[in-house]
Amino acid sequence: MTVLEQRVDPSEFGFDAARLQRIQNHFDTYVRDRRLAGWVATVARAGQLVWSGKAGHQDRERGIDVSDETIWRIYSMTKPLTSIAAMVLYEEGHFDLNDDVGTWIDALKNPRVYQSGPARSPQTVPAIEPVRVHHLMTHTSGLTYGFNYLHPVDAIYRDHGYDFGYPKGATLENVVNDWSSMPLLFQPGRRWNYSVATDVLGRLVEIWSGQALDEFLRERVLQPLGMHDTEWWCPPGKQDRLAMLYVPSKGDSVAYEELAKASRHPPQLLGGGGGLLSTAHDYNRFMNMLIGGGELEGVRIVSSRTLELMTENHLPGGVDLEEFATDSFSEVDFAGIGFGLGFSVMLDHAKNKSLVSNGTFAWGGAASTTFWVDPFEELSVSFFTQLLPSSTYPIRRELQRLVYQALVD
Repeated sequence: MTVLEQRVDPSEFGFDAARLQRIQNHFDTYVRDRRLAGWVATVARAGQLVWSGKAGHQDRERGIDVSDETIWRIYSMTKPLTSIAAMVLYEEGHFDLNDDVGTWIDALKNPRVYQSGPARSPQTVPAIEPVRVHHLMTHTSGLTYGFNYLHPVDAIYRDHGYDFGYPKGATLENVVNDWSSMPLLFQPGRRWNYSVATDVLGRLVEIWSGQALDEFLRERVLQPLGMHDTEWWCPPGKQDRLAMLYVPSKGDSVAYEELAKASRHPPQLLGGGGGLLSTAHDYNRFMNMLIGGGELEGVRIVSSRTLELMTENHLPGGVDLEEFATDSFSEVDFAGIGFGLGFSVMLDHAKNKSLVSNGTFAWGGAASTTFWVDPFEELSVSFFTQLLPSSTYPIRRELQRLVYQALVD
């Protein structure tokens, strides 16, 4: 019996087992019509696994079935882990959330903000206030992603080799200095824009801790939580468990071999905003720590007060992303959703037209993976697959409906 098969009786935790089966039935159709090659999902309450399901292949072309041990690229689901790592250092007194990031990164000491003009000759003005640590954690810094394709500053990133990757030979220190030297999209704290900010935060973790990001994350978060399959690349001994990556094509999904093979080798650099591989078991241990107020099985990663601060809405005036965000790519709907320190936060589920409780915090990854933690219902839910981009199908909202309709206590 695998770890994900060691489930409790759903009825003892407020779930109707027959209604939970609807999750399986629904996502089985995704496999049958080839929209997804395969998937794994989990539902836990009060830290107890009440349901898990899976279907299809981790590698359809090679006929390898999905298993509970399948290793998935979690992309931006790396961000909450990096944010927790940073807050471990916050609790030790290494920084204040209001601190100027330029204290540690010289290129951000005097940031400039885009005002007008094309990418090749932008007009800029000085930033009114510094880029602060909390701006990085809330994506309100004015940084961006080259792959957003929405603004001249996005094009500036691409012109410097930052689209869905990095220039050859660059280090994390190099890329952070590059981004910091480019114009900000807006004055710090004035808007929300999904960005490389968590990669910059990862560099700060290195500076504050005196360790490489992977070493600090492994020693202070991953190993204490028993997340032994969460790594920055898939070593040879585990590659038979690594899922293939897929992209949509005319209602079908096709293997993206070229990008998929990158995970079989050590990465060029470790960015705190993405890059980790993980399993459903490992990420469930992370979620169990979150639902446990920062502690799992007697191991405390952060205090409950720190976690409460992280999962409150930090957008100015309590606004939601619909009001405050640019049109950039995101891993959540904007209506009724705020943003904390590394997580989205449900503010108004009626406005979001969702069954998810207010106070639920979440995030997802580019290959259609997702998770959420609902403190009110003591729920933690995850979904793993490998389809780029995450906006292809409304998997996340469908999963939300299917989980909450099964909750009958």
